[in-house]
Amino acid sequence: MSYTAVTALSHTGLVRDHNEDSLVVGPWTLCGTVTESPQTLAFPRARPLLVAVADGLGGHPGGEVASGLVVNRLAALGPTLTDEDRLGRALDGCNTELFEASGSHPELATMGTTVAGVLVLADSLLVFNVGDSKVYRQDEDGLRQVSVDDSPPPAPGRRTTSAVTQTLGGSRGLTPVTPHLDRSGLAPGGRYLICSDGLTDPVPDDDIARILEEPEDGVAAFALWRAAIEAGGPDNITLALVRVHDT
Repeated sequence: MSYTAVTALSHTGLVRDHNEDSLVVGPWTLCGTVTESPQTLAFPRARPLLVAVADGLGGHPGGEVASGLVVNRLAALGPTLTDEDRLGRALDGCNTELFEASGSHPELATMGTTVAGVLVLADSLLVFNVGDSKVYRQDEDGLRQVSVDDSPPPAPGRRTTSAVTQTLGGSRGLTPVTPHLDRSGLAPGGRYLICSDGLTDPVPDDDIARILEEPEDGVAAFALWRAAIEAGGPDNITLALVRVHDT
C-alpha cells in the first residue's frame, strides 16, 4: 500500500510565554499547544494530503489566532486541493479571511502569519509558502531548501533576519499575496522537513542536515527539537517530517 507518514511536534521554546505556531496534518490541527514528544500519523495516498506550519507574527496582536485560523481553513479545504490553482486560491482566501476577522475585532488589527507546507498528490507534490517558514527536501543528494523565503538578505555578519516581506494578514488594509508554489515528482523514501524559524534561526542548516542523517523519523524530529532547545530555544518550535512510502 502507498502511504504518507507525518511525524510532528510543536513547542513553546524557552523564551516565549505561549505558542503562536499552528500545524495542520490532513484533517488534524495543533493550535497553540505543546507536544515535546513527536506524534506520527499515516495516511493512504488515495486523497490529497496537506501538511503545513503557520507561524503567527511576533510583535503583532493575535499571532496564535491568525495561525490557527489559517491551519483550520486549510484542514477543511485539504481534500479539495488538487492542483496549484486551487491551492493558490485557498491561500488567497486565508489572507482575505484574516483581514475580515481583524476588521470585526479591532484588538486583532494587523494580526498575521506565515505559512509553509507540502501538498501530497497521487503522482506529484506541491511545495508552497508565504513568509519565511521553510520547507526542506532530503534525498540522495542531501538536504536543500525548496521553499522561497519572503525576507531581505541578512545584514553583514548575520545568518538570519527577522524581517519578512510577505505574510498572510499583517497589515491594516487587505494586501494581495503571491504564494510561492512549486510542483515536483514524488520520490518514494524521500523526506521533507517543514518548520517555523524557531528551528532554523538557532540551528544552522549544516546541523539540521547532520541530524537528519538519522533514518527514524521520530528520533530525528526529537533531535531537531532538542537542538533548538540547546541553542537557547529563543522562539516557538514547530516541525513536521513528511515521508512518502511505496510498499
